[in-house]
Amino acid sequence: MAYFFLQCVDEACRFRFPASAAEATTARCPRCRGPVVAVAEASRERPLHGDAPGDERVLVGLLDNIRSIHNTGSMFRTADGAGVRHLYLAGITATPDHSRLAKAALGALEVVNWSYGPNAVELAGALSADGYQLWALEPRTPSSPNGVTVDERPARLALVVGNERAGVDPGVMALCDGVLSLPMTGQKTSLNAAVAFGIAVYSLQFRATTPVVHP
Repeated sequence: MAYFFLQCVDEACRFRFPASAAEATTARCPRCRGPVVAVAEASRERPLHGDAPGDERVLVGLLDNIRSIHNTGSMFRTADGAGVRHLYLAGITATPDHSRLAKAALGALEVVNWSYGPNAVELAGALSADGYQLWALEPRTPSSPNGVTVDERPARLALVVGNERAGVDPGVMALCDGVLSLPMTGQKTSLNAAVAFGIAVYSLQFRATTPVVHP
């Protein structure tokens, strides 16, 4: 679908905003309700497709009682984009059977492998027995397991994301080999779960392989 950037013709307003081709034919300025004109067409170029990490490195995600369907859907989209091999959904985490999750994931449900288990501790134990190291994505505390960095990433890694309010289940944390924490320099001590998952996954998958492009 084509998109255009429209601009209000009122010189005192000049509000600029995007709209689909269908919307552009009848659009009015959202700010002053005045007439608008199309000033540019959005790019239709397809983004460059990156190379997936090698088969020798496997990253899976364990979503431990994620309460927000929107967060779960966003994690599915991130998993698709970053080449996460599998998402293990536990407890109250919504599964693709939920109608609202399909909307939040925007098509990623069909391309990301997933499975569900009612008990995150049991899923974590099975992953550990299968040769995965488990890293919890959590702020570090004095009682946390060893802190780890993306540079220490093992070949087979399960990244655990906990409940937005309660965090990672203590039973799961007891099975974790380390805690991966994102630095926080402001007053808040944590990020949205889906945002943190995205940062962590892309750092784990591509930090060592993505070239830095200087302007």
